[in-house]
Amino acid sequence: MSEICKNWTSWLKSTRFAYMDEEQLKQTMAWLISVRDEILNLADLKENQKIADFGCGSGLLAFGVLERFQNRVELIFSDKFKDCLDECKKILNSSNTLNNAYFLQSDITDIKLKDNYLDRALTRSVLVHVLDKQKAFCELYRVLKKGGYYCAFEPIISQNTRYSELTNQDEISDYNDFKKAEDEFMEAKDDPLVNFNSDSLKENMENAGFSEINLDIKIVSSTYTPQKEAVKTWFNIPPAPGQRTMKDRFLDYFDEKKVDNYILEVQEALSGKEININSKTAHIKAGK
Repeated sequence: MSEICKNWTSWLKSTRFAYMDEEQLKQTMAWLISVRDEILNLADLKENQKIADFGCGSGLLAFGVLERFQNRVELIFSDKFKDCLDECKKILNSSNTLNNAYFLQSDITDIKLKDNYLDRALTRSVLVHVLDKQKAFCELYRVLKKGGYYCAFEPIISQNTRYSELTNQDEISDYNDFKKAEDEFMEAKDDPLVNFNSDSLKENMENAGFSEINLDIKIVSSTYTPQKEAVKTWFNIPPAPGQRTMKDRFLDYFDEKKVDNYILEVQEALSGKEININSKTAHIKAGK
């Protein structure tokens, strides 16, 4: 693993948006705030509830809850990775915010809470990193009280805009070969980033026992003009700690010389050209 991606906190703070120019970053940060607010509004949070942000990362949702309620709810920051919890503790300790907050190091597929404990369970872009999503949904259902809700945002990466949609056969050598490879690894069953879609999410929730399932699928569109070096980073930035880069994925199909030439051709095709990227997202509210 590269030095830039040693752990989740370094990835969240330094790597996640490293490929973005100033305009992309501005759009993305505004979008993250809107996602946070939408999830919190969807959850219909109230005073005195027990609320957990699972896979809290840098605490986007949890700190949003604190902004609204401070110490008038019981709030759990939960993450599998200690470095994420340490970062959230550091932020919280420096904020002087009144709180009734706790920190729980726990995998979402094996949540260290008793049955029927929570009023609300929240996640943002967490299941996309979980291979066994059914097990995660069963755990979320277990720890919720009757009448509780699970609310979440999940990117459906398998249905995002692909390189083959941004380029054409006149621009890319062996275009069809690279398109076929991309189509295969963007739907790989053993890759948590892409092994699901809206239908499988709904099926998982139903199997776990959830009712009143509201699965709102949206398309997030971004239009911008990438520069040559920015395009190159798309292939070399890992999507998460421990995950393989796009270049690594293409190397399963072609030798490095061929992949490097493909990356160069994509750079040439997209550099200075206005492009539109569509990302499919799921906004979830499910009751117990």
